[in-house]
Amino acid sequence: MKNFKSNTSFLFTFIHWPVITRILCIIFIINISFGVLIHFIEPEEFPRIFDGIWWAVVTTATLGYGDYVPVTVTGRSLAILLIFFGTGFVTTYFVALAASAVATQNAYLEGKVEYKGEEHIIIVGWNERVKESLMQIRGLIQKPVAVVLIDQTLQQNPLHDQNVHYIKGNPIYDQVLLKANVKKASLVVITSDQSKDEVQADMNAVLTLLTVKGLNPDVHTIVEILTSAQVKNARRAGADEIIQTNMLSSYVMINSMVSYGMSNTVLNMLDQLKGSKLKYLDADESYIGTTFEKLSNQLLQDKILLIGIKRREDTMVNPPLFTLIQADDSLLVIKD
Repeated sequence: MKNFKSNTSFLFTFIHWPVITRILCIIFIINISFGVLIHFIEPEEFPRIFDGIWWAVVTTATLGYGDYVPVTVTGRSLAILLIFFGTGFVTTYFVALAASAVATQNAYLEGKVEYKGEEHIIIVGWNERVKESLMQIRGLIQKPVAVVLIDQTLQQNPLHDQNVHYIKGNPIYDQVLLKANVKKASLVVITSDQSKDEVQADMNAVLTLLTVKGLNPDVHTIVEILTSAQVKNARRAGADEIIQTNMLSSYVMINSMVSYGMSNTVLNMLDQLKGSKLKYLDADESYIGTTFEKLSNQLLQDKILLIGIKRREDTMVNPPLFTLIQADDSLLVIKD
C-alpha cells in the first residue's frame, strides 16, 4: 500500500511538471533504454553501453552519422521502434520549446510577467507626456535605466525594445504593484488618466498613491494632479512631489496673453534647462548669514546662477537682495 501511494505521488508530481521538462525526461529514458538494449543485442557493433546511447541519441535527433549501425534483424527492428517513438518525442520537444518561447515573449509583451529587478522607476499610466519623458531620460542619462510601466488600457508594451517592462493592470490593487516589485523601486511616477474627467482622474491618482505608500512607505513618489482641490489629499496620502499640470499650463497661457510669443520662449527655456541644469543645492555652512546678493555674486564665479531660495515649504524666486541665507535653506540654481 505504501509503495502504491509512493508511485501514485510520483506520477501525480510528474504529470504536473512543465511540458518541456516531462518530454525531455521521456527522451532521456528512451535513449538510455534503447542504447542499453542495442548494446546487449549487438555487442560486437556496440561494444560499450555509451556507444548504444550515442547511436540512440543520433537516431532520435535524425542526424544519422552512420558510425554505429545495427546489422541484425532484431537490432534493426529495435531501431524502427526507436525511430517511431524517439523521433516523435524529440520533434514534440522542439515544437513545445518553440511554443513556450513564443508564449513567454507574448506574456512579456502583454504585461503578464512580474518584474524582479531593483532600484527601478515605476511609471503609472501611458500617454504622450510619458513617452516624451522617457525619450528625454534616454538622452540625458548615460547608464541604462530600468523602467516599469503600469497601465490597464494598453494591449501590449509600447516600448518593448527600449528596456521598458510592461505590467498590465489597475495600480490601485496590491497585486498589480507587487508584480511591478514596488517594494524595491527607487521612484514611482503617477500620471493623470486622460480618459477620465479631472476629478475622477485625481481621485484615482490619490488612491494609487495610497496603495503605493502602503506597500513601500519610503519610495519617492511624484504625482500629477489636475485640480487644486485634490492637492491637499495628495499631500495627506504621502506624495513627495506634486505636479499641477493645469496650473503650469495656465501660467504659460497667462504670460502669452500678456506678452505675445511667450509660450515659445518658455518652452525653449525649459528645453535648455532639461536634465540636471535646474537644481536645488543645500546651503553650505559658509553661506549661512550671507545676503542673497553677495552669495549670488560669489556663485557666479563658479558659473552657477542663483535664482531663488527654498525655505521649508515656500520657494522665493529672485527674493530681495538683502535676504539672509538660513541654515535649512535650499538654493535654487542653474548649473551645468
